Amino acid sequence: MGIFHVDIVSAEESIYSGPAEFLVAPAEAGEVGIYPQHTPMLTRIKPGAVRIKAPLKEEELVYVSGGLLEIQPDVVTILADTAIRGANLDETKAIEAKKRAEEAMQNRISAMDYAQAQAELGEAVAQLAAIQKLRKRKH
Repeated sequence: MGIFHVDIVSAEESIYSGPAEFLVAPAEAGEVGIYPQHTPMLTRIKPGAVRIKAPLKEEELVYVSGGLLEIQPDVVTILADTAIRGANLDETKAIEAKKRAEEAMQNRISAMDYAQAQAELGEAVAQLAAIQKLRKRKH
């Protein structure tokens, strides 16, 4: 099976740069699976887990909060708003953020506050889902 190069970059740092046999990303229209020689594509991504299967390594998980995904036959680039390695996700912080967002949605003052709370809730739920995927893989 072939390989392709993957770069996952956030505003703060490069999170992953290396070879992959397979990658799954949370594209705007749904999850997309990528193998070598994939048709070129450019799409937005939504909050969720990116799964990377590198040669001779265990699958790696990276949480992204959104951004852009560019696919070329031999290179996949993810420009994420925020990216966190799966092992660095903090479940307690994600649960607290979810609670704060739910409270803000119930106590909304304006449509703008509600939209912000919705976005924060979506991010917290996506982080918790990524943590659950990581747990399942370990067991």
